[in-house]
Amino acid sequence: MNARGFSMLELLCTVAILMILTVLVVDHGSASDDKRARIGCQKNLEKIYLALSLYASDNQGDYPFLSSATNSEGALTLLIPRSTTDTAIFLCPGSKDKDAPQLGSFAAGKISYAYYMGRSTKDDPGAVLVSDCQVNTLAKTPGQPLFSSEGKSPANNHGKTGGNLLQVGSAVQFSGPLADRDLPLPAKISLLNPSPK
Repeated sequence: MNARGFSMLELLCTVAILMILTVLVVDHGSASDDKRARIGCQKNLEKIYLALSLYASDNQGDYPFLSSATNSEGALTLLIPRSTTDTAIFLCPGSKDKDAPQLGSFAAGKISYAYYMGRSTKDDPGAVLVSDCQVNTLAKTPGQPLFSSEGKSPANNHGKTGGNLLQVGSAVQFSGPLADRDLPLPAKISLLNPSPK
């Protein structure tokens, strides 16, 4: 019986195959993590929509409005605790934001979402009501930056892939980094981003 060990070539081939398999698994894991974060974000926005609907039903169809609000935390704090007690829904799973304060004002904390303040249930069902943090608080036309295309702050809740848009009619749509439609800001509407990190 001839005992023979591995040749150097066989060893290198084995190591190369293991490295390729590792890269494939890690890439697949990253893609599924991104998908999971996008789905989690969508679920958060659906829950935020329920809280906004409860608020609107108590306020003649108007969504939260706070004239002194300079960021989305200021206006969306009006939902706590009457319309929702779950403050975790205001943190996008794709963002690096820390836990929101429980049952208190967001003034001491941070949320992940931008808010179109001034909307009501009477607005166009396709109008955006809440979205992932945006690159700025201006109106957008097709092709203009909406979310980070480089994965850098601001507007990078989902890295450089884009972000979710919650519409007045309750639909949640994922958009790439560039706006694919007009996102106007009529005179009565203010787009409020979350406070900077």
